[in-house]
Amino acid sequence: MAGRRALPQADNKAKRRIGKLRKLIEHHNYLYYTRNSPEISDREYDRLFAELESLERHYPQFASPDSPTRRVGEKKLEGFPSITHRIPMLSISNTYSQSEVREFDARVKKLLGTTKPIEYVVEMKVDGVAVALRYEHGGLRYGATRGDGVRGDDITPNIKTLRSVPRFLENDKKQTGTVLEVRGEVFLNKKSFERLNKEREKEGGPLFANPRNATAGSLKLLDPRITARRPLDIFIYAVGETDYKLPRTHWEVLKMLEQLGLQVNRNRWLCRSIDKVIAISEEWETKRKNLEYEIDGLVIKVNDLATHKRLGTTAKSPRWMAAYKFSAEQAVTKLKDIILQVGRTGAVTPVAILEQVFLSGSHISRATLHNAEEIARKDIRIGDQVVIEKGGEVIPKVVEPVTSLRTGKEKKFKFPERCPSCGSPLKKSQFEVAIRCENIACPGQIKERIRHFARRDAMDIEGLGDVVVEQLVDKSLVKDVADLYTLTLDQVTSLERMGKKSAQNLLDGIERSKSRPLHAFIFALGIRFVGVQSARLLAQHFGSFERLQQCRLEEIETIEGIGSVMAESIHAFFSTSSNLRVIEKLKKLSVVPKKDTAAAPRRAEHPAFANKTFVLTGTLALMARHEAQQKIESLGGKVSSSISGKTDFVVVGEEPGSKYTKARELGIKILSERDLLKLFESV
Repeated sequence: MAGRRALPQADNKAKRRIGKLRKLIEHHNYLYYTRNSPEISDREYDRLFAELESLERHYPQFASPDSPTRRVGEKKLEGFPSITHRIPMLSISNTYSQSEVREFDARVKKLLGTTKPIEYVVEMKVDGVAVALRYEHGGLRYGATRGDGVRGDDITPNIKTLRSVPRFLENDKKQTGTVLEVRGEVFLNKKSFERLNKEREKEGGPLFANPRNATAGSLKLLDPRITARRPLDIFIYAVGETDYKLPRTHWEVLKMLEQLGLQVNRNRWLCRSIDKVIAISEEWETKRKNLEYEIDGLVIKVNDLATHKRLGTTAKSPRWMAAYKFSAEQAVTKLKDIILQVGRTGAVTPVAILEQVFLSGSHISRATLHNAEEIARKDIRIGDQVVIEKGGEVIPKVVEPVTSLRTGKEKKFKFPERCPSCGSPLKKSQFEVAIRCENIACPGQIKERIRHFARRDAMDIEGLGDVVVEQLVDKSLVKDVADLYTLTLDQVTSLERMGKKSAQNLLDGIERSKSRPLHAFIFALGIRFVGVQSARLLAQHFGSFERLQQCRLEEIETIEGIGSVMAESIHAFFSTSSNLRVIEKLKKLSVVPKKDTAAAPRRAEHPAFANKTFVLTGTLALMARHEAQQKIESLGGKVSSSISGKTDFVVVGEEPGSKYTKARELGIKILSERDLLKLFESV
């Protein structure tokens, strides 16, 4: 067999130089982003980078997807595949005061059965987008968004454009593992955000509301080349799935991540007691303004990793950490006008149009006024100088008018009698403050109704994201949810950034949704007050959509777990002609399921559960609530959302609230979550 042909001398020299430059540039990225101790000037770095680009251009045979030059972004994406997080990315429970921070500390001590001080690590709660990065054999395998905590979007091409994300981990001879998944926060610093918005303003594009929105939008672009032009950054703060040998404490884990070349926020503190944690939170309440990036609080974590396992998690968040959220900032500006927005359920919400003001890291020109009663109660008038704040640092709201600054030219706002979007009469129920439009085909509602219709626990239409929904409605291709089932391939491919493959995938997802069970379809319709559990109760009781549609109000009210307010809403929904027209269109398109085998539980009629009514309250830690419900129903029991004299058992999780109190008053038997598990095991 002939030997491998030797490379010409010039090619061989270029190959060696390319390899050396790649390693050198990655090394300087590590020193700059992770160590914060650059050895060369920006000008010298740019010279090395330009040399590598030139060599790769002249010697394309030595191209590599792992080259630092590839961070400028590759070809456009067709869409974002899903990634399942093998260890879920849970949320963080919030505290808003020093007393709540102390309560968190007290809960930790109680669960551990100790009165000794707990050692904590305090870190910045960066206001960005949570992601997971998975490294295999030292190389970056993928980057994914948090998503719903279990399943996120694969955004690897966009993640690779971040210079602070190493393609390969630094060689650490102490580590023998092959898999390291880390969690981090991608963000845009304040100066970069301002520059980005100035560029968009020059181009006539819409401005981003705040750095977090700009970050989220950048990570979900289908063209990584655009993402590469936005100076996104990242801080790594935790380890997910790994076979690496981890140190004993979280503090040491953060140091280990730095040694591997990952960028960890240097603003972090090791606290020997909760008093030190509170002192730091007081200090940074005001100092946060001096940071180059936005934070909305601090994250408090128990330091000892073995203690993490002992404390465990609830269904939503770990018990060993909490976030301390900073108080909302306020500003005063002029209320120029009040407009009305129509939401998914028809609620008409007044929105304040403001003279733009800078608040908590973003320019604010709109704020919610909640409802007509709120406007009247606070006597808010058009032309007022008003105090605004960011509730929870996210949604701006009008707190109050500054009446001392009134000139007499201010005007009182009168709520209209007809929907501003479709002209239908507005109605107000005696049970709530919201004023609503009950026309299901109202253009103001349709975008939100479609988004709800496509949810995973509704019709589960993958690929029907916000951007696609906006275009479908704006181009008048979809005027109600039934129109989704009439879309053609040509219509979908005509949408911006929609390739043929993505379009076909969307159409396939829409077609598959026709086989969804009845309870999912009922929930998808977006009937006010009807959640996933209520939809299951309706499907189980009526068995078919035809029976539900023809039901009388009195019959709905007899269903255990369906109250009079919800019953009235269901009856009103099926009495509205515009809703019936959409339902008839769905029937003709073979969308409406005839029966619901998935919702009807298999009755084992076990004596411990048969004909017994359970109420679940509080957060369950050992199983998801829907799992407990399905298990109870499969054994012949019923699960209700409200307590009555017919309730047999109340299962109490963490922070149960008023249902627990009512159960004690009525003398109903109370079960802990472990009691329920023992009951399951006895079957």
